[in-house]
Amino acid sequence: MTTNATFPPILVFDAVSGEYRDPSDSANTTANVDAPTRTVLVTGASGLLGRQVQRQFAQAGWKAIGTGLNRLNPPDVIQLNILSPTSITDTLDTVRPDVVVHCAANRFPDSCTANPAAARNLNVEASRALAAATAARGIFLIYISTDYVFAGRPGEAPYLASATPDPPNIYGRTKLEGERAVLDAAAAAPNGAVVLRVPILYGACDEPSESAVNVLMSQLWAAQKLEAGASKIQVDDYARRFPTNTADVGRVCRDLALHYRSSENQGRELPKILQFTSEEAMTKWQIVQAFAEITGLPLDNMEPARPQDGPGDGTVRPFDCHLDTSELRELGVDVSTVGFREWWSKELGVFQR
Repeated sequence: MTTNATFPPILVFDAVSGEYRDPSDSANTTANVDAPTRTVLVTGASGLLGRQVQRQFAQAGWKAIGTGLNRLNPPDVIQLNILSPTSITDTLDTVRPDVVVHCAANRFPDSCTANPAAARNLNVEASRALAAATAARGIFLIYISTDYVFAGRPGEAPYLASATPDPPNIYGRTKLEGERAVLDAAAAAPNGAVVLRVPILYGACDEPSESAVNVLMSQLWAAQKLEAGASKIQVDDYARRFPTNTADVGRVCRDLALHYRSSENQGRELPKILQFTSEEAMTKWQIVQAFAEITGLPLDNMEPARPQDGPGDGTVRPFDCHLDTSELRELGVDVSTVGFREWWSKELGVFQR
């Protein structure tokens, strides 16, 4: 029997426009020369996270421009003195981005403890100036923050995005102040900014020292060269960490940019603070054990350590700051992450000596 029934077309998601479209409609394809190109500006793009954030946007068809103070690569990565309000406004007026992802920060707890004034200038005051400038120009801002805004005391995690912060160190305090400065500066612009908290990160890097996870692989290699009788390298086996891949964070930033700027969400109040993390809990010692299993290297010259009377470097570190991601999931954002061992099994060759 013949039927004249017709069926609606299958729609596909267009990562450039942020809308669903009919792939058979040539007028709506991303190849259309009249389709607007969206522009993202990523601060700190020469660093561990910023590099991957820029890449994720570029792979989705955005014009992705990064900034840095050094390690520049014009026109993809241009110079920006993030401590200078004039440099910020000049860069925004030149690039004219639709979205800014603010990755530039002092993210090293020891460094923040040693020089709190410098940490506050970068993590708070520069963020405040950037947020004021983006809000004045109608630019959507994503501010990257940290799980260290929470105390991480045993039994408290997982922390909701709405949980009361209680940072244990200067790094966490300056990032929390940065959150508040950004949201205050952008308050007059509906959905003008969002905070995205993330945990300890790992991923492709220029130097292992860029990541507190990647550097552990370097320590494992260094342990192979220790002479007999030398002191063993001690690795923390107390604090629970949730190592998260930078490419996954970049993807979430891209999805948030599309979601918050979509026509469907104009006039709708969206969350101001979001959180993203992997769900694999590991101490640093367990991370090193995973590296040893993958590479077949022995752990003879390394040993687990637990805090005694306090940290030797004077920086208090939390026990468990596991982040709850329910706000992201309620927005429909994919919170899946690459498996830790899966990623490192493919990438460990980068760090071989």
